[in-house]
Amino acid sequence: MKNKCLNFLLFVVVAFMSPDLLWAQNQPVKGKVLDEKTKEALVGVSILEAGSTSNGTVTDIDGNFSISVPEGATLRISYVGYLVQEIPLDGRKTLNVFLKEDTEVLDEVIIVGYGVQKKATLSGSVTSIGGEKLANTPVANVSQGLAGRLPGVVAISNTAEPGYDGATIRIRGINTFGKADPLIVVDGVPGRSLERIDPSTIETMSVMKDASAAIYGAQAANGVIIITTKRGKKGSPTVNLSYNYGISRSTVIPKMANASEYATLLNEIDKYAGNNERYTQEDIQKYRDGSDPWSYPNTDWFEETLKPWSPQTYANATIDGGTDNVTYFVSVSAKTQDGFYRNSGTKYNQYDLKSNLDLQLNKYINLFMNLTGRMEDRKYPTRSAENIFRMLMRSKPNMPAYWPNGLPGPDIEFGDNPVVIATDATGYERDKRYILNGDFGVNINVPYIEGLTLKATASLDKNFRFRKIWQTPWSLYSWDGTSMDENNNPLLVEGKKGFSDPRLRESMEDNQNILLSGIINYSRTFAESHSVNVLAGVERITSNGDSFEAFRRYFISTAIDELFAGGQDEINNTGKGYKEARLNYFGRVNYSYKSKYLAEFVWRYQGSYIFDHSNQFGFFPGVSLGYIISEENFFKKALPFVHFAKVRASWGKTGNDMIVPYQYLASYTFNNLMYLTNGGVTANQSLMESVAPNVNVTWETATQQNIGLDLQFLNGDLAVTVDYFYNKRKDILWKRNASVPNTSGLTLSDENLGKVKNQGVDFSIDYRKRFKDFSLGMGLNGVYAKNKILFWDEAPGAPSYQKSTGMPIDAGLYYEAIGIFKDETHVESYPHWAGARPGDIIFRDVNGDKVIDGNDRVRNDKTKTPTFTGGLNVDLTYKDFDFSVLFQGAFGGVFQQSTESGDFGNFLKSFYDNRWTEDNPTADFPRTYNRSNEYWVNQPNTFWLHKTDYVRLKNIELGYTVPKVLTKQAGIERVRVYVNAYNLLTFSPDMKDYDPENTSGSGYNHPLNKVLNFGVNVTF
Repeated sequence: MKNKCLNFLLFVVVAFMSPDLLWAQNQPVKGKVLDEKTKEALVGVSILEAGSTSNGTVTDIDGNFSISVPEGATLRISYVGYLVQEIPLDGRKTLNVFLKEDTEVLDEVIIVGYGVQKKATLSGSVTSIGGEKLANTPVANVSQGLAGRLPGVVAISNTAEPGYDGATIRIRGINTFGKADPLIVVDGVPGRSLERIDPSTIETMSVMKDASAAIYGAQAANGVIIITTKRGKKGSPTVNLSYNYGISRSTVIPKMANASEYATLLNEIDKYAGNNERYTQEDIQKYRDGSDPWSYPNTDWFEETLKPWSPQTYANATIDGGTDNVTYFVSVSAKTQDGFYRNSGTKYNQYDLKSNLDLQLNKYINLFMNLTGRMEDRKYPTRSAENIFRMLMRSKPNMPAYWPNGLPGPDIEFGDNPVVIATDATGYERDKRYILNGDFGVNINVPYIEGLTLKATASLDKNFRFRKIWQTPWSLYSWDGTSMDENNNPLLVEGKKGFSDPRLRESMEDNQNILLSGIINYSRTFAESHSVNVLAGVERITSNGDSFEAFRRYFISTAIDELFAGGQDEINNTGKGYKEARLNYFGRVNYSYKSKYLAEFVWRYQGSYIFDHSNQFGFFPGVSLGYIISEENFFKKALPFVHFAKVRASWGKTGNDMIVPYQYLASYTFNNLMYLTNGGVTANQSLMESVAPNVNVTWETATQQNIGLDLQFLNGDLAVTVDYFYNKRKDILWKRNASVPNTSGLTLSDENLGKVKNQGVDFSIDYRKRFKDFSLGMGLNGVYAKNKILFWDEAPGAPSYQKSTGMPIDAGLYYEAIGIFKDETHVESYPHWAGARPGDIIFRDVNGDKVIDGNDRVRNDKTKTPTFTGGLNVDLTYKDFDFSVLFQGAFGGVFQQSTESGDFGNFLKSFYDNRWTEDNPTADFPRTYNRSNEYWVNQPNTFWLHKTDYVRLKNIELGYTVPKVLTKQAGIERVRVYVNAYNLLTFSPDMKDYDPENTSGSGYNHPLNKVLNFGVNVTF
């Protein structure tokens, strides 16, 4: 009776969804579905009429099914873990179907902490990407290639300066006032660098976003990124050669006012100040027409200082292969980046060697050895990129970069003429770093105990750094505007700039990190239904390092740039060292029943050198549950079009100990007082306590909660993953400086008093389909995350709309700009700042007291960190052609613009075009100002706040693989040529003068880059 009711209900549903089926001449078909290998009946197999989404059924406990379909129909038969079959009936009324296991689906795994897990039975929130995707992005720094590729990962590129171009990475937004960087784990070793890894050696990258990261304890609260490198595969040696050549330039160059426009603006400054205008209309015309370049130059400083394009190269060679007993992977590579400047003093070179070796001693014992060597060679001018671009923004267009005779022109101040200080004319800075990472380990399959394995690893990371800064005087040339030489040419005066004599500073660093670990793992399946995996391990990490620095000046000449050649006066040197240690016990227990009901428990008991003995260890647990509901018969019958469905939930506690260490100890520093000993002969520097100790200081604690849903449709071609997360962080270190006035005279220690919550959603939608000669892949991912301060120290008495508590971290306090005063009548009609005049920015009278003062400032709920970031990627292949494109975007962030304009420096062209004047009283921008003299410049207000919403064409690539018939005769297995581009186009409605990821409101940081790249891959 029950089955009849269910059949009738199914009949009604089908009739409702597809009533035309009732009238079709359907024929009953019966059959049985079995496993091809074991010949066992398969329960719950989906039987669907091809082309229909509603006419379907599932097999019963004996593998039998019955379905009515029109004549000539085709049955689509699918089951999780098996290859899909489409069977034309051709008049048959009965049939037996044998399904073949889809080993690719069954074996697909995700790298997790200290192991791997099958993706299908994963209960935590973990996402991953293959190394080939990262290698396709033409950037020198791997971190820049992450944006838009992984759900939940926020990657913000702040600069493209060669050697310092790492992106700021956040997992699901920001959860703390302090350091929010995720933990990086490379080949099982935590704390290694992500940025400089050779992308050609990356096998896969996984991101642990929820409580599953608790296995990394007090370093996991900001998420964990796990990278595994490639290993050899059994077979004949395979050689891969890659080379690409790229050219790069800034994504956005600010457009500045030209000389005539700048002169006009300076006249307006004089007028508003009640002074005589400094330029006549004849002067302005000469600036405009260029008729007198000596007296009236018109300089585009960005054009004079920056090259149109800068080259970069990358070359790589790998070889891998092996036998039954030995497999190997070896990679060597070199990359170069030139600076953006003409005659650039900036250059970055990197050389990599990677070797992974696996030795199978016998059926029980496997040895492995990983070796990574890298040299990073950085060269820079003695002036920083921030200083150079500050001077580019400030440089005045009515001053020459070079005089017409080719000599460099004058500076604004401190000898800083950008066309000179961007070169090595002022000396140089050299920064060489040598990195050696070695892993040595053994894997043991314990005999006679099925599923029991042991692993022991010893890792050594050794880093050396040598830094040398050679600063020399340089010359610039000025002209008084009237003096002429004997040939009636302007008489230029040479001026010595910078230091009066050469100076040399050298430093050395030697850092070492040793990891020793032992792991025991037991994995078994009992009674064909109960799968258990138990892992337990111990890990000891010790680190130490030393550094030394020396300084000399008074060199006789610039010919010898070595310390021994310096003078004996003002010699200075210093040095320091450190020691660190961590001891960790960790484990994981996984259980699944019929690969349908899933449970995981992870933990870490961690001790850290950072804290007092009484507070040195902490316990960090995490638990997650999963339910593959699509394995239930009722689900298959009700929703046959859903190929796979899994519900996940997790809860756990993780920590963040990225704080200044030893705060539990009293610390001392030298002060400026001296005392005499030895009868008043010897002078000694005295010590003073710098800050009071806090013996109770401890790590931040994060409580992480996550609910997720994984779905697959169209027999696995379409996959959807959605996660909701809620993170609460407490014990964040902060000072009580806000509530304790400075007049107290106290220097307070940090306390674990801050609390923050962060919640949001991340998702991914992926579609993959292969046709005869064509394949299509599309993916959309994104994350929305917004944090809120629950508690930190805040000065009492402020109105509620000004409090930072309850607002996002780094939320600014601003006057609300509501327009521009058109004229004097407009000024008098609304409350205004004392001394306001036409052309000024109007501030909202928030509290309605008819006075504009500090009480009218409002806390803004947006910060420079976007609340939503995401990406859309498309991959296409047709025969020998392949094409991929990645769009990436971010929304919900703001940027505060502020330029040092006026007598101090130039104005943006956008300001000149849109400013208020008496002839243009309805302008969108205020009147001309002189640096920060006006209240609406020196008081933070929303007029200068811009939305940083943007969409980028982040990466685009077109490739062609030469047919084998043309390459095989030359002994070449594969040749692929390609062209790609990075950051090619950017669409941002509100950001026109700066890149939307820019972090400097004044435009002083090194700009981001766009890259055009050409390459070839050859396989032997």
